[in-house]
Order: sequence, then structure tokens, then C-alpha cells
Amino acid sequence: MNPFASLDRVRVVMSHTTHPGNIGACARAMKVMGLSRLYLVNPKHFPHEDAVAMSSGATDVLDNAVVVDSIEAALAGTVAQAALTARRREMALPVRDVRSAATELATLLAASDADVALVFGTESSGLTNEEVAMCSLPVTISTSETYRSLNVAAAAQIMCHELRMAVGGAVLPAEVPPELAPHEGLESLYALFEQLMLESGFLDRVNPGRALPRLRRLFGRAQVEAEELHLLMGALKAIGGKKPRAPER
Repeated sequence: MNPFASLDRVRVVMSHTTHPGNIGACARAMKVMGLSRLYLVNPKHFPHEDAVAMSSGATDVLDNAVVVDSIEAALAGTVAQAALTARRREMALPVRDVRSAATELATLLAASDADVALVFGTESSGLTNEEVAMCSLPVTISTSETYRSLNVAAAAQIMCHELRMAVGGAVLPAEVPPELAPHEGLESLYALFEQLMLESGFLDRVNPGRALPRLRRLFGRAQVEAEELHLLMGALKAIGGKKPRAPER
């Protein structure tokens, strides 16, 4: 059995890429490590001859790239998302180093048929706080403290290499882990929480504060299972649809 077959279930997501050459260089980095599924969120220039030139022959990855208009669309169907970020984000989940994150993803790939994603931001500013909040694994690459400027394609090369190494040595857990809730399911849960908190008056429509980011962090730490998600959604919908009793006369 090919231990690297699970890499076919890894998406590499590039968000709002400015320079098409970086898309090509990322495609090259992916193909060298055995990954092939590239998702592009609103690229500024694609398709483009610079992407083809920088791919050094990885044109099949470019030809099969999926272009979407939102990070939500790129992550739909995934159960874990590694967000590569160079800085600590307020209200974010605990940051993993690239090696431990790769091990975590490899274990998940070995134990299930689920898709996972590696997510990279723009060249100038990286991922937004909102994009990082949508991912389950904030990941950082160790660099020099005095110079931390890492090209997005170089970051992709490092992450893809670490994941390939981890997949090659992944060991199945003693027990089959439960199915995790998909990304879009969790987003529906957060939207329902927001709706109910607004309708109840618990959340201020003008100044909602940190309630929603805290909920994301809470459920992100919990690694919500699919069955748990169904339970929560059902309970919240029932609570939200329950009308108050009329006062007795």
C-alpha cells in the first residue's frame, strides 16, 4: 500500500495571490512533494504565462487548479485546516510548529478519508485574522528573529515537505477516531449561535465584542465531531424556535 496516497486528499489553498509567478512556484513545490490539489481564492492574475514559467513543468497542477471566490468555498468539505502565519493572532487557537502540525494532519489522513487543507495568504500581509479564525490549526515556521520574510512558495515547500515526511511515517491510532465535523458545518453552527444571541438580546448588533471569536476558539480546541455538531445544531434550533408561553389570565 502506498503510504503517500493520502496526499491526494490535501488541498493547498492560496488566498488573494498577487503575483502569478508565486502560484507557479507553489505548484512546482506541491508536485515535487506529491501533492496535486491547488485551490486559488480570488487570484489577481490567473491563468498567466508567469505561473506556467515558474511551475517548471508542473502545468498539470495549474491546469487542474480550482479557482473560487471565497475562503469558505476553498475549505468546504475539509475537517482540518493548517493556516500558515508568521505572527501571533489575538483570540486565535494555540499555534503549532510546522512539524507537529504536519504530524497531526498525517495522523488524521491515515485514520480517515477526510480532506485537509494547507492555507497560505497574500505575499504582502499573509492571511487575515478572519481567514485564520476559519482554520483549525494556526501554524508557524521557525525563522530567524531578525529576518522573518519568507516567500509564500517557500513556505508552501516547507509545509508540503514536512507533511510528506509525516505521512510516510504516520502510524494508525489504536482506535479509529470519530468523524470530525466539516468546515461548512462548523460555520453554520457559528452563524446559528450569532443569530440566536442577536435575537435574544445577548449580543449587541452594533458592538458584538469578542463573543464570536471566543466561540470559534472554544469549539476549535474541542475538535467537534460530526455527531456532536448534529446534536448542537438540533438543540439550538429547537431552543431558537421555542415560543414563550402566554401569561395566564
